[in-house]
Formats: sequence, structure tokens, C-alpha cells
Amino acid sequence: MPNLRKIILISLLLCTTAALQAQNLSSVIIDSITKKPVPYATVQLNNRGMITNEEGRFKFSFDSAIGEKDTLFISSIGYESIGKPIGEFTDSVIVLSPKAIELKEVIVSNKDYTPREIIEMVEDNIEKNYYTDFTKKRVFLRETYQNEVLKTDYELKESTIPAFNESFLDNVISSFPKQNTYYTEMLGDLYGNDDADEQKLDLIKASEMYDKDKNLDVEKLEEKFNQIVKENIKSDSYFKIKSGWFFGTKIDADEMGDLLKEDIDSTDVAVLNKRLEEERKQREDRRKSFSGFKRRTLGNLFENLPIFNDTDYNVIFRPGRYDLTLKNFTYLGDQAVYVIDFVPDGSPEYKGQLFINADDFALIRMDFENTEALRDFNLLGVSINEYLAKGSILFAKGTDEKYHLRYYDIIKGVRAGVKRPLKIIEKNKNVKGRRKQNELSMKVDAAFGNVNRYELVVFDEEPINEEQFDYFKVKNEVLPTYMPNYDPEFWKGYNIMEPNQAIKAFTSEAELVD
Repeated sequence: MPNLRKIILISLLLCTTAALQAQNLSSVIIDSITKKPVPYATVQLNNRGMITNEEGRFKFSFDSAIGEKDTLFISSIGYESIGKPIGEFTDSVIVLSPKAIELKEVIVSNKDYTPREIIEMVEDNIEKNYYTDFTKKRVFLRETYQNEVLKTDYELKESTIPAFNESFLDNVISSFPKQNTYYTEMLGDLYGNDDADEQKLDLIKASEMYDKDKNLDVEKLEEKFNQIVKENIKSDSYFKIKSGWFFGTKIDADEMGDLLKEDIDSTDVAVLNKRLEEERKQREDRRKSFSGFKRRTLGNLFENLPIFNDTDYNVIFRPGRYDLTLKNFTYLGDQAVYVIDFVPDGSPEYKGQLFINADDFALIRMDFENTEALRDFNLLGVSINEYLAKGSILFAKGTDEKYHLRYYDIIKGVRAGVKRPLKIIEKNKNVKGRRKQNELSMKVDAAFGNVNRYELVVFDEEPINEEQFDYFKVKNEVLPTYMPNYDPEFWKGYNIMEPNQAIKAFTSEAELVD
């Protein structure tokens, strides 16, 4: 007979596994006709919101407080909504059916509004439809940074340090990765209002994913560069940096940081303790820096919501600066929705579409894209071109009858270039007869491109007062966990936006070699 203890153990493990599986719902939502994914659909369970990614995928994690009879609602503009007990969602594919549009169903009042009047009604109802003061929000932010080296040409004019020759500079240039991608994700509670400076962030968990091996050759070159500097430059020197028509900039040797730092004697306990304390402080500073950077990013995103005045997307408050067209009618579940196209009539840089609830005049979605470069700077060989800014902003109505930001997606593209002479001169006032010690002179022609994406999901939001905001103290205890490739277990038990296939497939080159 089988061992009774083994049977009991196996039974317990199976029960435990089944219970854990029951606490996650992972599905993809598709169009019933086209069979294509439905991106950015709203998924709500009780008062908690989720959004599908661009591939129509979502994963919901929930605790024992959620029962199989609790209702899961799924809605997307232009589709019939679904609402049924969560226990009935047994398939990994959920199908949404497009909703037929009959114009007579859209007549919700005795007056046919013009696009301008509809937008004015949105502004009039903002206080009723949204929280505009202090709130606490559970947020998930995913940032994707894609960097590309477009050009790295140079001409060496003069170098009085033999080690700084064309061979070394060619090695430096070839070691820099031509393309690099960096992902970072964070989950936390954000306290604040519509002011980017009035934000506090309580980080819960964070990660960063990139290829460290792409930095190894650069680090080796940095070590070689530091060694060259130590061997050829005096510790009491200062440097003059000249570039074309700009005046020279002076940098003292002690501002060169690690370049002239002495090696530590491992037997000197006092010095070692001092270095350990410095490293501890650096870690603490990095925590503050990471948290502060995320707080500022989130603050800027929220400050620019179109429901606030003086934002980048100022259609609601400045409709006269746009050409408006009532393009279409559609549905969000059973609610009729106006679709208004807007294009700039003069200086504004964005065009797009507004989706406005025809019943309560709430803005529920905005799609936007720049029509011209947001910044095009070119002076004395330095150029910056912000050529791309497009995205979507989605709101969803909660059980509190308020509309809450559910999803904010924006992609920004920037190209930058430098084409000018560069001269670095070492000078030393303590050397008699010859203040100029060394010189490195070259012409530089380099160009770089960055495409950055910010995806923000808001799971829940509740109003707080200013006293509660002031009472909360930021702790800065979370640092991002480094991952060389995608780890599906990292966010287990947490609600986040499902990663797309590009993120799931990311693997560092070292992992491929192994």
C-alpha cells in the first residue's frame, strides 16, 4: 500500500496549488469578429481597476476576500460590456462583441450640441466628475528607454599624451553599444494633487532590467582612461574646456571625482570604515534619487492630465485654439459616447480624438499626437529635436460615481547631435615657466536618438485632505531589483499591467551565451 503520509502530503500540495491558481485570473481579450486583441480595455473587480496591454492581455491577482460570485466587469469603447461572476471566467480567451450603433439611440437630450458646446460641458462638469484635489492612488509605472547611437565621427587634431591616440579613441567608440534598451517598473502609493511639486511617493516594489554586459567594455575603458589620467596629470592641475565660440570652462582636479582617487590600503581600518560609510551614504542617496526621480515623473504625468488647466493637452480649456469636428458616435457599454476630432488652429502642437460620455459629459479617453516638433534647437553645432510625442489617456467610472485615471501611455522621441571642435587643456599654476601641461584637441560629429515610453496604470484612488498629505512621511527604503532578463515570478501576488512580448523576450547577451 502507498505510504499514507505521502498521500496526505501530495493531497495538501495539490489543494494548495489549486488555491493559489484560483487567486489569479490571466486572459487575453479579443474582438469577436476580427479575432484581434482589444488593447486598453478596462477590467474591474469590486472597486479595483485593471487595464489590458496593447496585446489585449491582463492578469488579476486577488486575495481570499474575493469570492467566485464577485462580479468582474470588462468594457471597452465600441464594444458590448461583460459583467459576470469571476468563477465563470474559465477560458484564457475572453471575447468582446462590437456594439451596433443606431443614431436614434444616441439622442440623449432635446438639443443637438456642437463640438464646442460639448467640450464646454466637459469643463463645466469637471468638479462633479473627477477628484481635482489631494488623493491617494495605487499606481504602477513601466518605463522603457531605447537608446541608439546614430553617428560617432571625430578627427583628432592634437594630443600631447601618447596614450590618448586614434587607436584608443576608436576603441572607446566601438565599445559603446550602438543600441540599448532599459526597462524599469515600480508599484507604489502616490499622494498628491494636480501640482507636480505637491507629490509624495511610497514605493512598494521596483525592478530594472537591462544588459549589464553592454557596460563591461565601457567600464574597462573607463578604468584605462582613469589610469592614463593618474599617470599623466598632476593632482593640483586644473582644466580648460573649450568648444568653438564658447568661453573656456575651468574644472579643478578635485572635481574630477574618481579619476584621481588614491587606492585604499586594505590594512587601514579607519580608512576602510570611512569608505564603507561613504558607500552606505551612496546607497542611501541612490534610494532618495530613485524615489525622487519616480515621484517627479509621476507628478509630471498627473499634472498634464487634460482635465486640468494649463497642460500640454489644453483642448478642454482652450477649445478656440483648435478646429473641432463631431466625427462619430460610439458606445462604452450602454453609454453613448461623442467622438470629437481636434487639430491645431495655430500654435498648439497636438491633434487627436476626444471620447466624451453623452450622459454626464465626462472625458473618458483622449488620443493625441504631435503635429510638429515640440522643440527644434540648433545653435553652434548643438542640435536637439523632440520629434515625437503621442499616446492615450483613459478614465473609468468607479463605484463612487467619480471618473478615475486608469491608463496613461505616452511615447516620446528625441534626436540630439554635436558637431563642433572640442579642446581640453591641462594647466598648472605651480609649474614654473609652463602653465600649459597637456592638450587634447579634436573635432566631434556625433548624433544620438532616444525613444522613451511611459505606461501608467492607476488601480484605485481615494480622496484625502491636505492634513493627511502633510502627515505622510516619505521613507525612501526601496531600491530597484536588477534583472538580466524577464522574471515572471517577480511581480507574483501583485497587480500590474501585463508586459508585452518584447519585455517577456528580453534576455541579456550573457544569458544567451550561457
